[in-house]
Amino acid sequence: MSTHQVVYLIFGIVLAIALAFDLGLLSQKNKVVTIRQALYQTLFWVGLALAFFVFLWIEGPMLASENPTATITGSSSQLALEFLSAYLMEWSLSIDNIFVFILIFTAFAVKPKHYPRVLLIGILMAILFRIIFITVGVALVAKFEWILYVFGVFLLYTGYKMFTANEDEEFNPQESKIYRFLTKILPLANHDGHGKYVIKENGKSLYTSLFVVVILLAAIDLVFALDSIPAVMGISKDPLVIYTSNIFAVLGLRSLFFLLRGAVSKFDYLQQGIAIVLIFIGAKMLAEHYINEWVDKNTQIVISLGVILVCITGSVFYSIFMKKKGTPADAEDDSQ
Repeated sequence: MSTHQVVYLIFGIVLAIALAFDLGLLSQKNKVVTIRQALYQTLFWVGLALAFFVFLWIEGPMLASENPTATITGSSSQLALEFLSAYLMEWSLSIDNIFVFILIFTAFAVKPKHYPRVLLIGILMAILFRIIFITVGVALVAKFEWILYVFGVFLLYTGYKMFTANEDEEFNPQESKIYRFLTKILPLANHDGHGKYVIKENGKSLYTSLFVVVILLAAIDLVFALDSIPAVMGISKDPLVIYTSNIFAVLGLRSLFFLLRGAVSKFDYLQQGIAIVLIFIGAKMLAEHYINEWVDKNTQIVISLGVILVCITGSVFYSIFMKKKGTPADAEDDSQ
C-alpha cells in the first residue's frame, strides 16, 4: 500500500470517528445547541484540521517521492501549506454559506431544535456532491490543463460580482429555481411534520418543509462549490489537498453555523474580503506560467496564505470597526 493510500485510509478512519463523536454531542434529536457546545465543536473540527496539517508537514517528502508529477518538489512544508491555505479559503467561504443557511431556515420557519439533524443530513449530502464535483474537475484538469484558465476567468468574474453586489439583492429561498423545481415534481406539505421528512396524509405521502430545507442546503452548498473548488485548484492541484480541505471545511460548517448565526450578519465587509481573495487567485491562475519563472512554488504558497489571512481577518475587523463607528442596527431597533 502506497503512502498516498495510507493517508487516504487514515483520513477516512479519523473522519468516521470524528463524525461519531460529533453525532453524540451535537446531533441529538430535538435538542437545541448552545453557544458553548458550538464553540467546543468548532474548536474540535479546527483542531482536527490543524492536526492533519501537521501530519502532512511530516509526511510531505514521502508523498512527494511517490508522485513526481505533482506540484510538490520534496519540501516538507509545501504540501502542508497548500492544505492550510486551501482550508482557510474554504473556511472563510463557509462563513458566507452561513448567512444563506439562516435565510433558508427563516423562510421555512424551521424550529431551532430541528437545526442539528437538518444541517447534518444537508451537509453530508453536500460532501457527496462535492466529492463528485472535485473528481470530475480533477479529471478534466488532468486531461485539459487549459481549463485552469477558464477557472481563472470565472474567479475574476465571480470576485468582481461579489465585490460590487447590491446589498438589497437578498436571496429568497422560496423564489429560487431549486424550490420551484421541487414544487413541480414532489407533493409537498407546508409544515415540518413534527421533525419528520416524509409523512402520510389521507393515504398520500407528502414531503415536509424539513425535507425541502435539506435539499436546499445541499444544493446551495454545491452552488458555493462552483466558486470554492476552482479557487482551491488555484492554490493546489494535488487531489489530496483539494479533497481534504473541502471535507474538513464543510464538516466544520455545522458547528460554525451555531457559533456565528447571531453574529454573521454583523460582518458587512466579509463578502468584499472574500471577493478580493477570489480575484487574487483568479489572476494568479491566469498568470501562473509567468509567475513560476520568477517565484518558486513555496514562496507562492506563503504569499497566497498571507493574502487569504490579511483579506479575511482585515474584512472582519473592518466590519467591526465600522459598525462601532456608526450606529448599530440593533441599537436603532431598541430605540424605537
